[in-house]
Amino acid sequence: MRPGDDGLIGTENRLLAALPASDRDQLLPRLTEVFLKVKTVLFEPGQAVDAVYFPLDGVVSLVTPLEDGAIVEVATVGNEGLVGVPAVLGGRLAVRAISQVAGRCLTMETSAFVYEISKGGALARLVDRYVQALFGQISQAAACNRLHSNEERLSRWLLMSHDRIGVDQFFITQEFLAQMLGSRRATVTLSASILQRAGFIKYQRGRIEVVDRSGLEGAACECYQVIRTELERVLVIPPT
Repeated sequence: MRPGDDGLIGTENRLLAALPASDRDQLLPRLTEVFLKVKTVLFEPGQAVDAVYFPLDGVVSLVTPLEDGAIVEVATVGNEGLVGVPAVLGGRLAVRAISQVAGRCLTMETSAFVYEISKGGALARLVDRYVQALFGQISQAAACNRLHSNEERLSRWLLMSHDRIGVDQFFITQEFLAQMLGSRRATVTLSASILQRAGFIKYQRGRIEVVDRSGLEGAACECYQVIRTELERVLVIPPT
């Protein structure tokens, strides 16, 4: 499906697109489109989550900030999911949500979202499946950050962003990419240079272009396919 063919506002959010048309039509009046610039913070750890976000063509990171100012990325969310779950009225999460690739989202007030979930229909079932996959991504990323090389992790990150954005070029600073990967800027530059020499990407300050997708997949660790498979399963709705 090409972006926009599903009739959603702007580019599609695949989680919303997986809903039955009648359920999606009920949600659309409650959704507002917003544009998130890079480094936009949606909420901080311990802060009340007053809205949930369904990314369209951007990517949001869930990160854990440390006392020394460093941050560690625990998950990324793109057009396959939503940001702000598990959410309840007045609920708080132990992570910061920050836009890592600029783009648009559909947003809904938490109170409206909780009301829709309380109905126990298709949305509630889909969100429950997504939350399970999100926790799986967090667990896989923890193992990946501990065991795999910088080149493998960078390849995984680029592939996941490429999947969500749907274009070959996107903008991100060295500093922010280093924070997302928990590495020094010099390490990220070295890893990107290795991938560029292999012909998988083109990398200039602030801009990355995916040139050889299959080559990048070969350079990534197995975590990419594990995470992608789990997220794709969410969007395959079993018969009721």
